[in-house]
Amino acid sequence: MKINGNEIRPGNVIEHNKSLWVAVKTNAVKPGKGGAFNQVELKNLLDGTKLNERFRASETVERVRLEQKDFQYLYEQGDMLVFMDNETYEQLELQQDFVGDRAKFLQDGMMVTVELYEEKPIGVSLPDQVTLTITEADPVVKGQTAASSYKPAVMENGVRVMVPPFIEAGERILVDTNEITYIRRAD
Repeated sequence: MKINGNEIRPGNVIEHNKSLWVAVKTNAVKPGKGGAFNQVELKNLLDGTKLNERFRASETVERVRLEQKDFQYLYEQGDMLVFMDNETYEQLELQQDFVGDRAKFLQDGMMVTVELYEEKPIGVSLPDQVTLTITEADPVVKGQTAASSYKPAVMENGVRVMVPPFIEAGERILVDTNEITYIRRAD
């Protein structure tokens, strides 16, 4: 689908320079002289490189629709992560680097959304929140401060997170997988 250069919004995926790019930031600029343009910060979906590009309102770009499919995380095999399509039961293997740091938050049976372009995976979205158990938490120092202070804790997946002083080892907490931050105690 063709769109004008001034219609590009953050999150749009476009085809540019024979590659796929996602718009990270956009800024509509109307200079005193010359025509208006859209200053767009792009990130390459295939290799992660960044690019700043100007698109005039008269230019057209190809907006790409990505197919989103739900997959279930099965297990880790070496440096590969194995997912299964719940409709066809086909298995999909992805490099651990492809998922990145958030791969530590994958749990058996977890549902993830894989973005596909022409049947090729280009992105994985995990649930925004996961429940994990704290394995170790520093003790609270009495009278440390009147204001709310957080202390470091380690979760069952080995990731460190800052938690409120009342959280102890063995407690289950909700964690934001995008920001890697404590949200609240799990019910």
